[in-house]
Amino acid sequence: MNLTEWAKAQGVHPQTARRWFREGTLPVPAMRVGPRTILVNIEANQAIDVVGGVGLYARVSSHDQKADLERQTARLVEWATKAGRRVVRVECEVASGMSGARAKVRRLLADPAVMTVVVEHKDRLGRMNVELVEAALAAHGRSLVVLDEGEAGDDLVRDITEVLTSFCACLYGRRSASNRARRALEAAAK
Repeated sequence: MNLTEWAKAQGVHPQTARRWFREGTLPVPAMRVGPRTILVNIEANQAIDVVGGVGLYARVSSHDQKADLERQTARLVEWATKAGRRVVRVECEVASGMSGARAKVRRLLADPAVMTVVVEHKDRLGRMNVELVEAALAAHGRSLVVLDEGEAGDDLVRDITEVLTSFCACLYGRRSASNRARRALEAAAK
């Protein structure tokens, strides 16, 4: 299969797929057969996981974090490649974690070929109620994999921070809500 066709089928921009090929991070075997032609060997990748594959999801909150979005996607692709997992969809978006109206995450969650959703941090999927998404996935025999569980701390502190972030988002706007919530918690601690 042509790399451009593969990229469109995966929901990845063809330029991104070509960059992954140049960098050696393309999650499927591929080889250059001409000056502009790159062929992807999808049969070798399908033999790894017949039942379903993984969907990779990366998100940042603002356009000035675009470089971080690319690094986040590269880390997810690297994990999938090392784990030998078949990537069936890659979704990257610039959107607020407080908003439930994110087209790309909805598309990823609705795709029946995605049996495992992989995110780098839990808050990349959403700022609140990620456990509900995880439960809904589990009810359909699917799962959520969080690569970096480092943010797991005291549940009560995390819950209060999420509620305070939500209130600040309503009062002050979504962009600065997280910073205001953090400052409010620091002031309350003093």
